[in-house]
Amino acid sequence: MKKILLLTLLLINSVFLVNAQDISVSGTTSDSSGPLPGVNIRVKGSTIGVISDFDGNYTIPNAPSTGTLVFSYIGYATEEVAIDGQSTINLTLKESAEQLTEAIVIGSRGQPRTKLKTAVPIDVISISENAVNMPEVDLSQMLTKTAPSFTAYQSQGGDLASQVIAPSLRGLAPNQMLVLINGKRRHTSALLAGTQTGTDANSVDMSFIPSGSIERVEILRDGASAQYGSDAIAGVINIILKKGTDKFTGTLTAGGYTNQSPDFSYSDLSDEEIGLIEAGTGDPDGLNYQFDGNYGFSFDNGGYLNITGMFKQADRTIRASVLPEDRFTLYSDDYLNNQTTSTDGNVIITNPELVSALAAGNTALADELRTVSGLMDARGLEQYDVATYAGNPLINQGGLGFNLEIPVNDDVNFYSYGDLGFKYTEGFSCYYRRANQSDRTSYYLYPNGFRPQMYTNQTNLGLTAGVSGKIGDYDFDFSNTFGKNTMNIGMFNTWNASLGDSSPTDMNVGKHSFLQNTGNFDVSKFYDDVLEGLNVAGGIEFRVENYAIEAGQVESYTSGDAGFTTATEDNQALIGPDGFPLEDLGGNQIVDVNGDPIELEYAGISQYQVKGYSPGCQCFNGFSPINESDTWRSVIAGYLDVELDVTEDFFVGGALRIENYSDFGNVMTGKIATRYSIGDNFSIRGSYSSGYRAPSLQELNYSQGYTYFIDEIPYDAVLYRNGSAAAKAIGLDILDQETSGNLSVGFTAKITNNFNLTVDAYSIKIKDRIFTTSQFTSSDAPVLEPIIGAGQASFRINGGDISTKGVEIVANYDTKIGTGKLDFTLSATLRENKFDQAVVPELNTVLTEEELIDKYITRGSIGQFEKGTPSSKYLGTLTYKIGKWSTMLTGVRWGGVTALDSYEGTLSDGSYGYADQFYTPEFTVDLGVTYAFSDKLSLTVGGNNIFNQYPEIQRNENRGFYLYSNYQQGSNGAYYFGRLTFSL
Repeated sequence: MKKILLLTLLLINSVFLVNAQDISVSGTTSDSSGPLPGVNIRVKGSTIGVISDFDGNYTIPNAPSTGTLVFSYIGYATEEVAIDGQSTINLTLKESAEQLTEAIVIGSRGQPRTKLKTAVPIDVISISENAVNMPEVDLSQMLTKTAPSFTAYQSQGGDLASQVIAPSLRGLAPNQMLVLINGKRRHTSALLAGTQTGTDANSVDMSFIPSGSIERVEILRDGASAQYGSDAIAGVINIILKKGTDKFTGTLTAGGYTNQSPDFSYSDLSDEEIGLIEAGTGDPDGLNYQFDGNYGFSFDNGGYLNITGMFKQADRTIRASVLPEDRFTLYSDDYLNNQTTSTDGNVIITNPELVSALAAGNTALADELRTVSGLMDARGLEQYDVATYAGNPLINQGGLGFNLEIPVNDDVNFYSYGDLGFKYTEGFSCYYRRANQSDRTSYYLYPNGFRPQMYTNQTNLGLTAGVSGKIGDYDFDFSNTFGKNTMNIGMFNTWNASLGDSSPTDMNVGKHSFLQNTGNFDVSKFYDDVLEGLNVAGGIEFRVENYAIEAGQVESYTSGDAGFTTATEDNQALIGPDGFPLEDLGGNQIVDVNGDPIELEYAGISQYQVKGYSPGCQCFNGFSPINESDTWRSVIAGYLDVELDVTEDFFVGGALRIENYSDFGNVMTGKIATRYSIGDNFSIRGSYSSGYRAPSLQELNYSQGYTYFIDEIPYDAVLYRNGSAAAKAIGLDILDQETSGNLSVGFTAKITNNFNLTVDAYSIKIKDRIFTTSQFTSSDAPVLEPIIGAGQASFRINGGDISTKGVEIVANYDTKIGTGKLDFTLSATLRENKFDQAVVPELNTVLTEEELIDKYITRGSIGQFEKGTPSSKYLGTLTYKIGKWSTMLTGVRWGGVTALDSYEGTLSDGSYGYADQFYTPEFTVDLGVTYAFSDKLSLTVGGNNIFNQYPEIQRNENRGFYLYSNYQQGSNGAYYFGRLTFSL
């Protein structure tokens, strides 16, 4: 792989460029109403160009004196004006209905079409234009507020889930969506983590793509495995990079969350609980800033080099789940009364304050110190201090991206683009470890318990180089794309209880990496003499992938001997210095069936575990040599794509793709799509495709020990890979691929010159979707006892068949109001996810069929897929520009969600059942207002969720790690920001 990367770099450096000297051309763009901002002015045949400012003014400092300027703007006729040595060129544009939509190429390998003329639904989102007024600076969050079918939830905690914001299309898993940059496959993160769709998945980390480098994003809302390869079951996102030159543009954004309490009157919180929660509110948090800078170099041969830099710092937010003392008790009775003993039976003075009070003869104080609240008061602690914290992680991030194109001759261009980034993330990802949890806390290290914290250091590299152009009548594109993500994982404020007090408290728990190298050769030809036009395209792809896990430091995963005692003499009785039998962690005497102390027969050999201290790093077990992996895969693919305009009104296209996986064999997928126009302003369209997704290398090879909680009580388990001895013993095979069928039908309509509408319905069926089981014990499956002992085991499995169906609506309207321009977009998605059936193999367990199904696919996992994210989402965006002012107002209605419990239990009202909960729909409003002091400096102020709307509080039984639902607008409340945008 190093050779591949080196060859790519040498290819980039093989071209020598020289800047050219040209004349400066300035002017004003307008229409019949006055100055027209946002007009694209470029030098024909090159990438040199600018956009007119709020007053319609523009300047191109390096236009060739004999060149031609091309003026274009959506809704207006494109015009060309010869420069002829002129230094000032003013132009009045004429409105044109034919220019109301932008040409796009995603979803088709033929001639570019407008989004109203495509056979499948496609969203086109101008990041460079929208970013000025939007509160969001992260690409995934921008798309969440502009594309109804796109979601990306920032996890508030839960081990590594907060380290990457996982994107999703149409309510399907993040790894069922393909991401491209300039049409080339983007690599995913090394991380496999829990997602909003009920299962673990690896996904593209969009935060590493600097938003300042992006011109627009095209979202293909249709299955496209036959066109672009596996993973494209839900659709494809194509990110188009900027090409602008000879202008520096910078933005500095700063903001933070108000951290004001929501209205709790609707909740079941008691006054005491409200007071506990509000103890941590009032002061702003999550303060952050981000700088983006972009500059483009132009060359005399028409080439360009566009460079973007980004740096971001964000403090954490804290949305604590503060439970009352009777539910989240910090100290045990043994702790309060100094009755905790060490492995050898010595008393540990855990309450020295009590000793001092008794020595002073202050019985009243002593009685107070024997209570949890009394000792907490003496130590200056409140319930908030020992609560579990959820919230956004702390982030320090930087990145550099570039986009390069150089003409080799009149018919061939060399191009390259890429990005390099780093990210440090530190989150509250763990439950608070209370001092009464004697198997995993230490009085000497953490007398009041501790809150483990997780951090990651990531580096990310993406690099593409290639040549494209024409050979005779054929268009070709030959490229290589390299990508790698590396994640070093650490924990601090933690320890390994089984090592005793000598355990380190800051540990390296392991390293993950994912590498992908993709070579492509594509060729196409357009036949204008076949009916109304025939495009034939074909190509081959060769992809190599590698996933690796490296073990952490030994202390992070090992099981020590701190709780063991070894005989120092033959037939040694397990008694303490007080002459009584030693006690286990529960304070129970260790005796035989006759009530006598247990004896160890041989000196220096016989051992007994007196204290069952928890092994491994607390919160997140380190990766051990057993978990290590270094797995490679290769994929070879070939495709054929044919598109035919039968008449001016009737289009049909089809694609066929054959892929060979080194670990899964051959697969063939196909697609057919069509569009029929009825008149000039109405079209119907539809498609059907088959899809395929091989399990990712992360899904096949990730394994690790973990801790989960039920009613704030910790349990330890291990997630085993499918090829492990544990998986074979219970009867599980290696994971199979997921297959899909995708049907879509819809229409597009241009109601007036200013108003267009698209409506599309879809149905997707997926077989053998990958899930993770619940925990199996040796009581459930006795065959596991030699492998897991008293532990617990879970596995990734092809759990069953799922489906999703829905309707997507997008309406756009623009008009003039006075001298200003108004744009309004209303979009919506309404969908229904369904778990169709569980596919449970015969396993070596003693469970009943019903019990096995509940273990194999938990009720909670099914519920999270079906109802755990909004089944509807409505987006309304209004932008208005007038003079030096512009504004963007966005309203989002998030549909209701339902959380289904996996386990039955005793509920707050005393009944027995599932603690299910429905969260009502939510509505949030974002606002951005910009004033341009000049064409080089503007100021934007505004906010996200400006009315401080929080999701509903979780019901009492579910208030453990999280206080709020996490799958609507998020639980951080109102965010306000300011942004300076400047150019040089």
